[in-house]
Amino acid sequence: QVQLVESGGGSVQAGGSLRLSCAASGSIFSINVMGWYRQAPGKQRELVARITKGGSTLYADSVKGRFTISRDNGKNTVYLQMNRLNPEDTAAYYCAADRALIITGAAYWGQGTQVTVSS
Repeated sequence: QVQLVESGGGSVQAGGSLRLSCAASGSIFSINVMGWYRQAPGKQRELVARITKGGSTLYADSVKGRFTISRDNGKNTVYLQMNRLNPEDTAAYYCAADRALIITGAAYWGQGTQVTVSS
């Protein structure tokens, strides 16, 4: 089992920044990819960004150039630096981890952290 604990959410004005963290514990040796998803009210959960153990990254088009995902394998932690936030970024953000190279149905999930961006 793998446990994921997110932190760093909050409220910010448009144009501001936030940094999310996700600390993994448990059977972390098996984890390859870690990533961030978000879900706004009334919408489906969507991928924000993901990063493999080797450092390969993938971003949603809506966040490219504004968000940066990074990973500290020594601390078993993944980060999401979010800059130039806008109200459309308001959502619950979830950390995910998987043994595969992508997030699959067998992924582990955190409990989520709320990000609210006001105009």
